[in-house]
Amino acid sequence: MENKLLIDIIRKNIQKYGNRDALYFQDNSKAWKPISWNEFGDYIDQASNALLELNVAPGERIAIISRNMPEWTIADYAIQNIAAVSVPLFSTTSESQAAYIIQETECSVIFVGEQEQYDIAIAIAQKVSLIKKIIVFDSAVTLSPNTPSLYFSDFLSSGKQFRFAAEIEKRHSVLKSGDLYTIIYTSGTSGEQKGVMLHYSNLLECVKTHQERLDVNDNDVSLAFLPLSHVFERGWSTVALSLGMTVYYLRNPKAVIEVIKDVKPTIMCAVPRFFEKTYAGITNAIENSSFIKRWIFNWGIRIGARRTEYSRIGKPTPAILNFAYRIADRLVFAKGRQVLGGKIKFMPCAGAALSEDIVRFFHYVGLNVTYGYGLTETTATVSCFTREHFKFGSVGKIMPGLEVKIGENEEILVKGATVMSGYYKKPEATAAVMKDGWFSTGDAGWIDEDGCIYLKDRIKDIMKTSSGKYIAPQMLETLIGKDKYIEHIAIIGNERKYVTALIVPSFDILYEYAHKQHIVFEDRTELLRNEKIIALFHEIVQTAQKELSSFEQVKKITLLAEDFTIPGGELTSTLKIRRKIISEKYKAEIDKMYPVN
Repeated sequence: MENKLLIDIIRKNIQKYGNRDALYFQDNSKAWKPISWNEFGDYIDQASNALLELNVAPGERIAIISRNMPEWTIADYAIQNIAAVSVPLFSTTSESQAAYIIQETECSVIFVGEQEQYDIAIAIAQKVSLIKKIIVFDSAVTLSPNTPSLYFSDFLSSGKQFRFAAEIEKRHSVLKSGDLYTIIYTSGTSGEQKGVMLHYSNLLECVKTHQERLDVNDNDVSLAFLPLSHVFERGWSTVALSLGMTVYYLRNPKAVIEVIKDVKPTIMCAVPRFFEKTYAGITNAIENSSFIKRWIFNWGIRIGARRTEYSRIGKPTPAILNFAYRIADRLVFAKGRQVLGGKIKFMPCAGAALSEDIVRFFHYVGLNVTYGYGLTETTATVSCFTREHFKFGSVGKIMPGLEVKIGENEEILVKGATVMSGYYKKPEATAAVMKDGWFSTGDAGWIDEDGCIYLKDRIKDIMKTSSGKYIAPQMLETLIGKDKYIEHIAIIGNERKYVTALIVPSFDILYEYAHKQHIVFEDRTELLRNEKIIALFHEIVQTAQKELSSFEQVKKITLLAEDFTIPGGELTSTLKIRRKIISEKYKAEIDKMYPVN
């Protein structure tokens, strides 16, 4: 029988796997603790009954504001089990952003993770009369006596009587795969909050197409460290659990390198910044190693590059090349992969642009970066690398069942079963991007004869200088920003005489350089005023852009001592820069690069 709901798949997995471990989490001592499939099912049942005790009606919206925990997923499945609608919010969401979303969706129940999210929830509850209950995952949170709230453990206990089995069955009997499953808010780089409406059919198709495209099975282990509130990790974790994988939940994403050696995942989603930082660390270490180590590493990279070309096009690798690669792997590459646990089959990567050089590098050293492209509105993946016959420079081949074409202004248009129905309570915004079933992505690009997609830039981000020349800022940022000394870069140039850049250095690596150059400084600001440091970054920029046309090249730079962050508003959840906010925040610094003659 065809699965009509995601919970149907989970029920079958519970019967199939029983006491096998499904989920893992870290306790207070940082030890990993398992939750079996049977326990997972019991918790979903208990949470479902507890929600019905709160008189949650079909279609009622329920918010989840938390970092990654098993409770997040248990609540999510319980919400769909009673035919309600989940509304996930980022754990870093500000009170004003959360209030906007909760009021627009009229959420009646809020699940929160830790104290920070709880404090935001009680502040909203004091202003919004619809909220029935705030349910807290972390028992270390101090509950307010003046707000209707309780711990998740107590919430589950209230649902142990299983008095609502008939009501749940009744709700399932009338549910259709086209019914609303979740509303995921996306602001992208514009700052406008829009709720993307995804249906059960969208996620079911997502599971189906990823199973078709990727080499996955129920022996795989996934480490969830990207936020579950984002469609990338949410979609992937749904795929992983639907296919019977084991999922480890990492609450603190900054600890990923520390825990990955213990978890030893076979699959882990990551955004481009993860690979950029890893690449910078590796190249910095190699540059500071002995001549012999540098020679061996560079020799290994050349061997890896040759071997990759054979495997990429599906041809058998010559025996002598395989032998050489085994030597290179033993001397160099295997040690590096141990940093990521040593068992990675592939790592899905999306969310922003990633330099082709970096993608190639990781493939050469034996780490399969499955680079892809997608949006919240398309339930994540539109395209991704295949195991063979992928093309460097592209964002992979179009996913099974999707149609993609190029519209006006080179815009990528998508049609298929994973495309959203529209934006919640925003018919005008929906009409602007949905035409005859085709979703307008806002991204410029092209498709080759093999169905591989190539990205150019966000259409709204493409700049036009005052002389009428068009600039693709993302291309410049990817080209220059891959350097180990650069943490973030924002290109400036729209309606300006020439192109400039704001650069946030990678200070850990820059401090090493300053020490070697015997540069004395008291703080970051003083360091960035040093002539040698300024000259270093000018050289980096000039070297990276030497093949570009003169009008595309960055003419002036400003080094910033303050990092771009998600809470500060300069970055999206996937670490893409928000140009409008950066332009406003650093207006004075930008204006100095364009003196009035």
